[in-house]
Amino acid sequence: MSDPGSARTAAATAPVGDSVATPDSDIAAYDGTGIPAASPPPSPSSAGRAAPAATGSPVAGSSATGSPVAGSAVAGSPVNGSGAGDKHRSVPQLSRRRRAGLLMTLVLGGLTALPALSMDMYLPALPAVSGTLHTQAATAQLTLTGCLLGLAVGQLVVGPMSDQFGRRRPLLIGMSGYVIAGAACAFAPSIETLILFRLVQGLTGAAGIVIARAVVRDLYDGLAMARFFSTLMLISGLAPILAPVLGGQILRFTDWRGVFLVLTCVGVVLTAVVARWLPETLAHDKRHSGGVPDALRTMRGLFADRAFTGYLLAGSLSFAALFAYVSASPFVMQEIYGASPQTFSLLFMVNSIGLVTAGQINGKLLVGRVPLDRVLAFGLCMTGTAAVALLLMTGGVFGKAGLFPVAAALCVLMTGMGFVMPNSNSQGLMRAPHAAGSASALLGTSQFLIGAVASPLVGVAGERTAVPMALVQVGALSIAAVAFVGLCRPWRTPRS
Repeated sequence: MSDPGSARTAAATAPVGDSVATPDSDIAAYDGTGIPAASPPPSPSSAGRAAPAATGSPVAGSSATGSPVAGSAVAGSPVNGSGAGDKHRSVPQLSRRRRAGLLMTLVLGGLTALPALSMDMYLPALPAVSGTLHTQAATAQLTLTGCLLGLAVGQLVVGPMSDQFGRRRPLLIGMSGYVIAGAACAFAPSIETLILFRLVQGLTGAAGIVIARAVVRDLYDGLAMARFFSTLMLISGLAPILAPVLGGQILRFTDWRGVFLVLTCVGVVLTAVVARWLPETLAHDKRHSGGVPDALRTMRGLFADRAFTGYLLAGSLSFAALFAYVSASPFVMQEIYGASPQTFSLLFMVNSIGLVTAGQINGKLLVGRVPLDRVLAFGLCMTGTAAVALLLMTGGVFGKAGLFPVAAALCVLMTGMGFVMPNSNSQGLMRAPHAAGSASALLGTSQFLIGAVASPLVGVAGERTAVPMALVQVGALSIAAVAFVGLCRPWRTPRS
């Protein structure tokens, strides 16, 4: 097993745009396009020799068995060719590599956006569910809780499975189960049946998000991984913006059952795309064969890594502050501060755009120029300052605050998340090159579980005050900052 600190040191000294291959990985170095990086042009003394083959190890251009899959047309040869006579082919090959990289980004982005689609597209249909199935609103809310619980627990199961059997097989099984569960939800005859199938939908849909992160860890390291996570945030960040609007438009033509049929169709498309274009990225000799005991030992070892635990807590508690906003903002903005539904939708969209924009600034401008820990620290300071400002305003320290200052503070908090989430995930995964699936499962599960705990706390003081929301955010972000500083110790230079 390699020293995780060495990967971080190599990442810190790598040129912008390069990725760093970990010592114990057979995956070829990637350059950010999703397929193997180009080899340098041969020297004159070796012009007569063939270019080194890049197909000896399973990479994103070849399957684990050696059979060609998507991208294999360019995986075995460098972009620049093997000599002067190949110059005319360099432009078409580069174009194919860029298309392959874009396809990989879209596939993984779609998988990471699936949980948001499953939760948010269904929100406008919740009142109709309670009316059609003759149940109380609180019982109908359990359909959301069931899906959230499934997303959390499912990652703990699928992550270790992907370390043992590879990425493709568990992902295809999970996505197939998601399709079946979605169709079953659409035809559920009772609220109890719907809650059960929503739980199954969450359990199976968890495969998409956990394995997508593990695939990124297989293909990228160091700065390239942080940059790719920021790109994924652009796609997954659009889902919370578009999903409720899409769900509302679907309800204009059908009932809540039609929403689940649309989610089923989305699952079918993603399953087909994964089966056709996502190759196996975990080499056979890097898989774990010890079953559940080995998975538990691996997870225990990850928790024993102080820095990994610090990044996990920093990301999860920040996500709790984000989830507190998502849970409380409709009530806070409309009932307390008088925003219309249209104004609330506009403010929610602006905040989501701020989150996505910060993620792109992180990936395009900061990664490679500023150490990842420093950007993460800045994001925690930014979100913490906004949360404190919210607490002071909602607590009446500055008098009665209006809609605009509260909305501005929430926008700053959401924007800061774009610097926290991709870097905490990247730094955590860089600590676990030997168990990316298990590490991804722990990172994802902790976020959903802590978020689920934080969500009901925002309403403990009733519907007349926004102080609980601000208190949850200040508390969560304060603990996140303490965990980051105390466990990750970002001021220390990692030893090679």
